[in-house]
Amino acid sequence: MLRALLVAALAAAPCRASSVHRKIYIPLNHTAPCVRLLNATHQIGCQSSLSGDTGVIHVVEKKEDLEWALAKGPHPPYMILLDGNLFSREILMQLKGSSRISGLAVAAASPAPPQGFSPGLKCPNDGFGLYSDSYGPQFAHCNGSEWNPGGSGLSYEDFPFPVFLLQDANETRLIKECFRAHNLPEAPGAAPRFPLCAMQLLAHMHAAASTVTCMRRSSLQSAFSINPEIVCDPLLDYNVWSSLQPINASGRLPPEQRLVLAATRVDSHSFFWNVAPGAEAAVGSFVSLLAAAQALQAAPGAQSLPRNVLFVFFQGESFDYIGSSRLAFDMEQEKFPLRLENIGAFLELGQVSLRNDSVLWMHTDPVSRRNESVESQVRSVLAALRDSGSLSGLSLREPGESRPLPPSALQRFLRARGDLAGVLLSDHQGAFRNRYFQSIYDTAESLGLRYPAGLSPEQRLHFVTRTAQALAQVATLVARALFSLAGGAAGAAESIQADPKTVTRLLYGFLLDSNNSWFQSLIKPDQKGILGPFPQHYVAVSSPTNTTQLLQAVLGNLTGASVNLSREQCQNPGKTPGTLPELYEYWWVQGPLDGNSTSRIPGCVRSGVRLSPALSPAFELRRWDSREFSTWTESRWKDIRARVFLVASRELELLTLALGVLVLLLHARDPKSPDPNAQIPKSQFPNPNSQSQFPFSSC
Repeated sequence: MLRALLVAALAAAPCRASSVHRKIYIPLNHTAPCVRLLNATHQIGCQSSLSGDTGVIHVVEKKEDLEWALAKGPHPPYMILLDGNLFSREILMQLKGSSRISGLAVAAASPAPPQGFSPGLKCPNDGFGLYSDSYGPQFAHCNGSEWNPGGSGLSYEDFPFPVFLLQDANETRLIKECFRAHNLPEAPGAAPRFPLCAMQLLAHMHAAASTVTCMRRSSLQSAFSINPEIVCDPLLDYNVWSSLQPINASGRLPPEQRLVLAATRVDSHSFFWNVAPGAEAAVGSFVSLLAAAQALQAAPGAQSLPRNVLFVFFQGESFDYIGSSRLAFDMEQEKFPLRLENIGAFLELGQVSLRNDSVLWMHTDPVSRRNESVESQVRSVLAALRDSGSLSGLSLREPGESRPLPPSALQRFLRARGDLAGVLLSDHQGAFRNRYFQSIYDTAESLGLRYPAGLSPEQRLHFVTRTAQALAQVATLVARALFSLAGGAAGAAESIQADPKTVTRLLYGFLLDSNNSWFQSLIKPDQKGILGPFPQHYVAVSSPTNTTQLLQAVLGNLTGASVNLSREQCQNPGKTPGTLPELYEYWWVQGPLDGNSTSRIPGCVRSGVRLSPALSPAFELRRWDSREFSTWTESRWKDIRARVFLVASRELELLTLALGVLVLLLHARDPKSPDPNAQIPKSQFPNPNSQSQFPFSSC
């Protein structure tokens, strides 16, 4: 009898391992991991063991469900499937302190938690802004001004187990069905019977300890190894910039020339890798500035204003001001067309999408305003904003002299040049109105972006929402204020108006689906891969990111002009007389569809849009332990994987192993075993047209 069983087991051997693998494991294809990030002093994030961590699934839908996994359950370690509404610092720190937990899968809450959720810090970018023990010490470390009071700091903790976000409701439902079918006890107080439903999460990180450690290790590998093993990479990308009047990118502005700098941030962040919708944190503000740039470019007399206007979109601001600190550094080092001294006024857009009663707040630095000259210049900027606000239907207010600047790029520029006249516009007087700052829930829904039922994607692209109308007001205000600050004639700014249709298309493209007909027409033919649903705005380590490339294309379209050049001339402007490549960039774009056909009408776009590095100066200077500049890096990894399977009891696993060893030994000792090198006569091969002669062939 045993001999027959062994023969049957051997007969099943021709089944391919991949087929067996598919029957055993159910892959989870729509997940996002928490990964490891590092700075000069420590590491944050999550990681698994080298081969992944495995545990019996336990579904937690209320706090009381945790007790089974933490204390009562007889089959640890457990892999927790946590309801998104319970994803909190309290629970995660409780799980972190238990050896009975091997990992965590989080099912995103829908709708978003009404009480808010922010895994960011209460004092974002603390220590890298303007205020310190030597400058405004009363404001240092957000003293008296917690900008993000709901911040739990979860994103800045270090977890020794993997944490994954489940992004597909169907996969979440599958896991719960597997749990109910296999892991629930048959009777109260009894242990569930094998086989049990289990999960494996693999997200092993190569870097450890700190940026200093991982960069030193990578540097040594690069110096002495032919195939170096790089374990971490700096967070980096590009800032996007353009000017109202063309600037020679390879030249330098005269020291006496002054311009107005209008800026905002592009990136966001969350607990999970590359899940950073950043609707209020970033998208609302950079969409407003894009629309303002378009409106100002189209204003009569804009090209002859006494002062130029520079538009800058900063990347990496979520990680200790990477983009703004690098641009200020490059200006100081004369690696940019203008110096810090060329900035006559600085206007920044912060979070502006959730304003209350049409009120925007004008934040300034109370310390630098003690200087009479700075105070006078700041008053001029505030007056321009107030005048423009009254024309745009907005109320502009100051939060009070006792309030410092909120986290902003302006802080980094004031740190580099203390007599700079700058204002930050925001929708909050004190703490952020954004309850989902740096979280997966900072989405279009959090901005109130809603569409009538039944609209097609193309109709939604063009439908002007209330959110778009509100942000168009902000864009109009900014464009008019910039016109005035650049020396525009009094009364001439009234005709400047941002286009709500442009704003609504930008919101749809950067929040819901970048693979839309308008964005398709703006990109180069080889950029199709950057388009897709639900764009994310994480700075990452590969550059330029999709967001940066799209921003560059959109800004070029809104502020540039179509020119009559062939494809070859457009892609090689230096060979065509009169193109002035030192002043302009040229893009050969796909263009719109040709009527109802699938072919497009391509063309050449000329604009002044350029890129500048958004890599922290700490890496330029190889000062990986810097306390002045951002030192954030991201660990490398080999594989990210999540899968569900049934696990047998330990006794059955041992029995199976013993049986396998016995089969191997008997097969090796059997004198009648066929010679593996012997040729098999063709007559012994099965006829491909007949039924298979192998048992268990259906496996």
